[in-house]
Amino acid sequence: MLSHLPTFSAAFLASLVEFVEALTVILAVGATRGWRSALEGAAAGLAALLILLALFGRSLALLPLAWVQLGVGALLLLFGLRWLKKAVKRAAGLIPLHDEAALYAAETGRLAVEPRASRRDWVACGTAFKIVMLEGIEVVFIVLAIGAAGREWLAAGSGAAVALLAVIALGLLLHRPLTRVPENSLKFAVGVLLTAFGLFWSVEGLGVEWPGGDWALPALVLAILAAALTAARMLAHQPPPSAR
Repeated sequence: MLSHLPTFSAAFLASLVEFVEALTVILAVGATRGWRSALEGAAAGLAALLILLALFGRSLALLPLAWVQLGVGALLLLFGLRWLKKAVKRAAGLIPLHDEAALYAAETGRLAVEPRASRRDWVACGTAFKIVMLEGIEVVFIVLAIGAAGREWLAAGSGAAVALLAVIALGLLLHRPLTRVPENSLKFAVGVLLTAFGLFWSVEGLGVEWPGGDWALPALVLAILAAALTAARMLAHQPPPSAR
């Protein structure tokens, strides 16, 4: 059970971030345009994602493990580095923190001025469908990548499912954006985890064995975390370009 914990945790945290962003927009749609249209659009987006997953999800299992580890590991490494770069800049104060309350207010204001259809509110349905598809595709990619490289489909899928259920439950209870969820910290942690997984599997895909086997993964996570925190601290203390 403990051997699957890194895979579960990475899928859970990455999915949680994406689901929070999707829920924020869906709540804005529901509060502004009506809950029926918001839920119909979200349900359609979720159904489309499940169809895509059913059609293409198992194809990775047919490929040789080394190919999967190298290809998925490289993509996951690039994906994680993108998240980590933004997270380090946010931690250093170089770019503003992600604000779910501001996103909710902006989306609510935009939807309030859109014209309404007489029978079906296509603007509301389309907005909910689009956000579920956009964020959901990222979740599917992460879950497939994490599950495929280690052949740990159940752990990765379980992490995403638990994150989805948690966000749905909180959304039903709060009916407001999840502003108390430390999303910027979550993105920092997700960037570290995805970068570590990507590096670990890329090297394994090249046929190189890590010292200590799977125990090298926690060491990689700690090393990347320390490097990212150090980089954020150094960037935070650098003078702005105009002051140099």
